[in-house]
Amino acid sequence: MTIQPRAAATPPPPSAGAVDDFSIVYPSSDGEPMAASDLQYVPLTETVSTLRIHFIDQSDVYVAGDMLVYYRMNDATASVAPDVFVVFGAAGNHPRDSWLVWREGKAPDFVMEMASESTWERDVGEKRDIYAAMGVREYWRFDPTGACFTPALVGELLEDGEYQLMEVVEEPSGRLVGSSVVLGLDFCVEPGLELRLYDPDIGQRLRNHREDAAARQAAEAEVRRESAARQAAEAEVRRLREQLRDSQSQGL
Repeated sequence: MTIQPRAAATPPPPSAGAVDDFSIVYPSSDGEPMAASDLQYVPLTETVSTLRIHFIDQSDVYVAGDMLVYYRMNDATASVAPDVFVVFGAAGNHPRDSWLVWREGKAPDFVMEMASESTWERDVGEKRDIYAAMGVREYWRFDPTGACFTPALVGELLEDGEYQLMEVVEEPSGRLVGSSVVLGLDFCVEPGLELRLYDPDIGQRLRNHREDAAARQAAEAEVRRESAARQAAEAEVRRLREQLRDSQSQGL
């Protein structure tokens, strides 16, 4: 099914002159499962971990997944839980229970939703309206089932308060490629509906948490191997020196 974008509807703002009421409790969970199945869970968790690894050295970039974002002050019912979101200019990337837009000072800059048959219509309707009203600059949707919409990767950029479709290219191999303006990265959907991220500046695929752990282990193993080889070489040098001294001593 091809998605037809619709105009954004702005959520009602707080009352004029409202003061942040710190006695209000904003729950960290809405009681809903993180994902409908592994089809959504895997790309969700891998995208979050890949982005966290990519931005690990930038303390003002916050990456989270399936976390409640509260967008209206003093209203604990006004929340949405993006599958993946990224904030630039965050006040540190320390752990949070939830994201309160008015206390943090800004809304997410980037959001991605992983579609399922039970959620995708809300993703392109109500949640899309909320993200536009919040000022989420870039909104992406990925269909890991291949049954909810076509193409399986959709990106939209916020312009004058409304989302406009971004270009997603289908290569001859069947791979879909879309470029994120906000992240400076490419999203690629392989023919088997595997979602991966690429850094166009270096022309390399970004590692997910498993690949990063494996690369670190390989690098550590190489360091240990080089250290062992150096120690063996040093021991051999010492042995040869001692043998030379012994030979010279016997000659005397």
